[in-house]
Amino acid sequence: MMTEKKKVIIDTDPGIDDSLALMLAGKSNNLDILGVTIAAGNVENQQCTQNALDVLHLIERDDIPVYTGATKPLKREPINARETHGSNGIGNVELEHSKRQAKTGALEFLKTTLEQNPGTTLIALGPLTNIALLLEKYPEVKENIKELVLMGGTYKSHGNCSPVAEFNFWFDPDAAKYVFENLNKPITMTGLDVTRKALLTPNYAKLIKNFDTKLADTIYDMTQFYTDFHWDREGVLGCVINDPLAVAQVIDPSICTGINGNVEIITDGPAIGMSMVDTEGILNKEDNCYILTNCDHKRFFKLFMKTLFPEKEIEIDKILDNELYGN
Repeated sequence: MMTEKKKVIIDTDPGIDDSLALMLAGKSNNLDILGVTIAAGNVENQQCTQNALDVLHLIERDDIPVYTGATKPLKREPINARETHGSNGIGNVELEHSKRQAKTGALEFLKTTLEQNPGTTLIALGPLTNIALLLEKYPEVKENIKELVLMGGTYKSHGNCSPVAEFNFWFDPDAAKYVFENLNKPITMTGLDVTRKALLTPNYAKLIKNFDTKLADTIYDMTQFYTDFHWDREGVLGCVINDPLAVAQVIDPSICTGINGNVEIITDGPAIGMSMVDTEGILNKEDNCYILTNCDHKRFFKLFMKTLFPEKEIEIDKILDNELYGN
């Protein structure tokens, strides 16, 4: 008996890990991707858009429409993350360019698609600018949103672009604040507390490389830039692939567990972009978020690899279940 696919819209800013997340979502048999909307973030909107088109072309999903959206944060000046993601946003890897063009009008696409598909899950992998603008312009459509699963923020783990802030919220804190205060639908925060537990180690990267396909080579080459960055910046051997974990959580919500709490986004001062999490009711505010705190990293990487390389399923299980292999 086949289970019904979950209808999703992906809002993103590719980005190395965003690109890996698009690959995972696009290859999953559990998701019905209604479209992809693009916001500026890791690099400028135009480059993010081209990256999304090229990644979808790589995995033979040119059927998924791509719409351009916000080109800058609501109030701040944009500050890209090329140091982390490379000059083109995907680790300086040159993908075969898709021949199709993205469409304009992300907000109108979101509005129309949500109206036609009530119960759709939004997966937000970048700054929340498009989602905030949607809620501001068309507040009525939130009734058709089932939930928002996002990659962003941090609870007890340190930030990655300031001592307390994660990049997506830091890039556009005003948008994040608006979404948390106005969506009034379930929000799942896949933050640095769990994504840092999903480390693509050299062992995992080499295993993917050994699959010896165009997709495997692309993933390996992309993540090498990321790996070098993590080593230089944090002394970490491997790279944190944040965004695929948010997609995996939609596919299988049991991969991560967490706690309910109130999340407030700081929009100015030295803590700008901080996701201030209250799980103890100290601020006497209603819970507005499910904050992921624990991750089964081996189950995640099994899901990630077996979805992208289903022909290698037996080999993946055998290797990852071998205690001598480790991670």
